[in-house]
Amino acid sequence: MTQRRRTALKELQKLDARIREARVRIQDFDPLFEQVEEPSLLLESELATSRNRLKEMKLEERRLERATVEKRERISRLEERLGAVRNLREEAAVSAELEMVKRSLQSDEQEAYALIDQVRKGEERVEELEAAYTEASELVEPKKQELLGKRSAATKELEGLQKEREGFAAAMDPKELKVYDAIRDGGRRVAVAELTDDGACGHCFGIVPPQAQNEVRHGEALIRCEACGVILAAPEPGGGSDARSGAAEASAAEGPVEPAESSDDASEAGSHDGPPKPAAVSAILSGEGGGDDR
Repeated sequence: MTQRRRTALKELQKLDARIREARVRIQDFDPLFEQVEEPSLLLESELATSRNRLKEMKLEERRLERATVEKRERISRLEERLGAVRNLREEAAVSAELEMVKRSLQSDEQEAYALIDQVRKGEERVEELEAAYTEASELVEPKKQELLGKRSAATKELEGLQKEREGFAAAMDPKELKVYDAIRDGGRRVAVAELTDDGACGHCFGIVPPQAQNEVRHGEALIRCEACGVILAAPEPGGGSDARSGAAEASAAEGPVEPAESSDDASEAGSHDGPPKPAAVSAILSGEGGGDDR
């Protein structure tokens, strides 16, 4: 019955691979959103900058308006004083101050005229950007909603797979599941590999000792590869070539294999003779084969 537990571990690994693929698909939506939203985001940023610049120019325009009003009033007062002076010295002082204020007023007026033209151009630019941003947003929104729908569907699929995984794992031997999860938590994609026809590990292709091969094929205990540490399982009937090819691809994706854990861990996990487990996810979730056959 332990051979069925090895089969259950392989089915769990397939389910974990589907979960990983679903997570990758969800992550792949992020650059797609950036690509779709990029034109409108650039326009939005430029529009915000133009609005801030226009606001600053209008504030400066009001400051110049207040300054020119104050200087005109000051000129009026100086002209009144000039008509009431009693000596040449006072007349010269008032005249000099009056001339200075007039020059300052003239400078402010010229600056105000130039600023008024800039404000007009700034308002026109803001209007153009607002129209362009509105148009871009209208084009982007349908594409964005389509991507949101697809990502939502992928997220629901992932949630369903995770629930399926929880139910599947709950029916498995806790010690064997702990060994399996420890291998996966180390960043390994392959935790269970079938023996090849010539008695090698289907993950690293290291030769497995004959006694260990016999135990694996009979499912007597949980045996791990001494070279790479994966859990060894008997090959499915007629599936030798596919298992070899799939393990080779996974091994290449992972990079160099890591040393196996001590044989004591494998012996401890393999010595637990828990309840039999079915070979397929659907069988376990439906409750078949969940009893204790010891």
